[in-house]
Amino acid sequence: MGIKTIEWSKGAIKLIDQTKLPGTLKYIYIKNIVLLRQAIRMMKTRGAPALGAAAGLGVYLGIKDSKAKNFRQFKEELDKVIKYLAAARPTARNLFWGLERARKVVLKNKGKPIRDLKKIILTEAKEIIEEDMSACRRIGHYGAKLIKKNDTILTICNAGILATIDYGTALGVIYRCKEEGKSNKVYACETRPMLQGARLTTWELSRNGIDVTLICDNMAATLMKQGKIDRVIAGADRIASNGDTANKIGTYNLAVLCNFHKIPFYIAAPVSTFDLKIKSGEEITIEERGSPEMTSLFFKKPIALNNVKVFHPAFDVTPHDLISAIITEKGVIRHNYKKNIRRIIGK
Repeated sequence: MGIKTIEWSKGAIKLIDQTKLPGTLKYIYIKNIVLLRQAIRMMKTRGAPALGAAAGLGVYLGIKDSKAKNFRQFKEELDKVIKYLAAARPTARNLFWGLERARKVVLKNKGKPIRDLKKIILTEAKEIIEEDMSACRRIGHYGAKLIKKNDTILTICNAGILATIDYGTALGVIYRCKEEGKSNKVYACETRPMLQGARLTTWELSRNGIDVTLICDNMAATLMKQGKIDRVIAGADRIASNGDTANKIGTYNLAVLCNFHKIPFYIAAPVSTFDLKIKSGEEITIEERGSPEMTSLFFKKPIALNNVKVFHPAFDVTPHDLISAIITEKGVIRHNYKKNIRRIIGK
């Protein structure tokens, strides 16, 4: 697709500053974990799979200059780095998955010299990146089988190149459909209040020659009633063992509308987004963000009273019974989710 969202380059984490889009495609170089956590919190980098890569690279960034004399000291420093980065955002499973991978690979090789452990962490982070690139293409392959020629697809937030390394999950399905010549049209929900759909999804779809139309979030029902939507595809930030799925706030609305209008509703996500330790979406921690994102961000003047109370959860949970199928790199998972998730992706 011509761009990479995140990679290791010149001794730093090179990533696209997504707060500058669509106006400017700007890369920034992150050289310490304080700046990395800020970038994650401020959503300069975002999207569950991309956060998995950021986690792996971040652990290496935080530990590469360690002066530890033995494994015990090194492990103490490693745990501090992991704890610090884990506090950046609570909902996206891939952030914690990437941190866990770094810890596991260190424990597996604890008998090796410290200098080798550092290299092993960087190698593991690079493997996360390579795996994501491959997984997204397989998600696209399986997902495209669910899409017919000339189908019109509705999506929310951004589950594309900018949320992964270079292809996408939900949007990866759309890119694969284009490669197969299916000529699909896309409606993108603006995705208030951070406008990831308006700023990011329309930017990358247009850049890649996809026919995309932007709508306000509250227009989706009207389009469905008019028969203009054939499929809805969304990404995911965390998936419970029963198939309940956390994604950007507003995804649940779309699933309910799809159920009423008899429209297939799909989730596209890699295996790394599944959290099989939790039984249902009720156990997923939902991040709440600050009021300025609703009241003043992206506006020249505030659009609400300075002292107005604001409720701003960044995600909602879609119950599994509203999801037609979950598209992964290992195949398409359908009901019964509790049984088929473990059958297809393993333990």
